[in-house]
Amino acid sequence: MIVVTTNEVEGRRVVRVLGTVEGSIVRARHVGSDLMAGLRNIVGGEVHGYSRLMTEARAQALDRMRESARQMGTNAVIGARFATSMIMGGAAEILVYGTAVVIEESEDDA
Repeated sequence: MIVVTTNEVEGRRVVRVLGTVEGSIVRARHVGSDLMAGLRNIVGGEVHGYSRLMTEARAQALDRMRESARQMGTNAVIGARFATSMIMGGAAEILVYGTAVVIEESEDDA
């Protein structure tokens, strides 16, 4: 399935728009990561535990959006966007959303 942040897929024509599609996940940070983050606040630098957590959360949200789009019978999502919000202290929601569309097949797809 093609997922793009643009409003079209280059070289392909949108045949049908099926509507908005989304995927989300709420992730909580780990106490061990909090300790490392506190130290990083003092000395500076990347907090690898948080970076890994957010990377995994984005991938899971994308997977959920793709599955939702598949169930709608689509082969592409255009205009994909991510949003992040704090749910409570130590937990954040990662949301990815876009427009589920059917695009024309290319010769490469056959």
